[in-house]
Amino acid sequence: MNFQITILLMSFFIAIVLGIIVIPILKKFKVGQIERDDGPKSHLVKQGTPTMGGIIIMISIVISVIGVNLYCRSQGMIDAANNLIPILLLTLGFGVIGFIDDFKKLVLRNTEGLKPKHKMLGLLIISVAYVFFLIKVVGIGTDTYIPIIKQYINIPIYAYILFAVLVILSTTNAINLTDGIDGLSPSICSIIITCLTIIGMNNNIQEVSIFGSIVIGSTLGFLMFNLHPAKVFLGDTGSLLLGGIISALALYAKVPLLLIVIALLPVLETLSVILQVAYFKKTGNRIFKMAPLHHHFELSGWKESKVVIIFSLITFVLCVIGLKII
Repeated sequence: MNFQITILLMSFFIAIVLGIIVIPILKKFKVGQIERDDGPKSHLVKQGTPTMGGIIIMISIVISVIGVNLYCRSQGMIDAANNLIPILLLTLGFGVIGFIDDFKKLVLRNTEGLKPKHKMLGLLIISVAYVFFLIKVVGIGTDTYIPIIKQYINIPIYAYILFAVLVILSTTNAINLTDGIDGLSPSICSIIITCLTIIGMNNNIQEVSIFGSIVIGSTLGFLMFNLHPAKVFLGDTGSLLLGGIISALALYAKVPLLLIVIALLPVLETLSVILQVAYFKKTGNRIFKMAPLHHHFELSGWKESKVVIIFSLITFVLCVIGLKII
């Protein structure tokens, strides 16, 4: 526990220092937010706020993992040190894909950004590589924990690969859709990752508890600049990165099905978009005032800070439930 707290604090302060350095650079290069005309009118004042800030979390994680990796090796924790690297590579892979998308939109002024099929192909390749690593190198097997009944089921390998890749891609998309209000996505993600980190500690899965602690610290450090009124936004760089991390840790700990509970709000954010689009195409009317779900509450009169607090509290309660049924 002391080790996890130490690396959490270390990554927290690294992220804060990086924020102080990186945000002025983003401002200098005018890497500013482009608000949708059809979005909430209150968001128009955010036009030009530096985005692509997920790079702060990504660099903080890289620095922290390198430091912890060296320390683990010096203490004879070779397996833990080695197994941190693939989780880091998935994190970097997803972050880089988001960075390319942000860079094309915000720096090259290409409104289309990275083409959806290219983005999906990149995420798919990284996801498949990570799942094969878990099965073939780490050797965690294909057994998956079923909450409530508290039993493992063994899934045939090819079905497991499809299932695991689906978990990664759907989680990443859900977190991406949750990012839209100052402080919302980092707050929810830090709570979910804390839950997964506790599961890693309880089950003595060092890689999950160590990497999770690093990410929590890095995300909270970034959150200091992202709370309302935000000085910087995650961008796809950060949202894809955090979504990838959540799914990677859940799969490593063999609890991907628990995400249905602890990540329920991102799931609902995704469902709100699907339902909104499908209902509008069929009837010409809308179910929600605006999708994703957080915008509906905004247009219903909730302030951004209220949405973040309520959504975070709900996620906290869901994570407590998740720990109870695990």
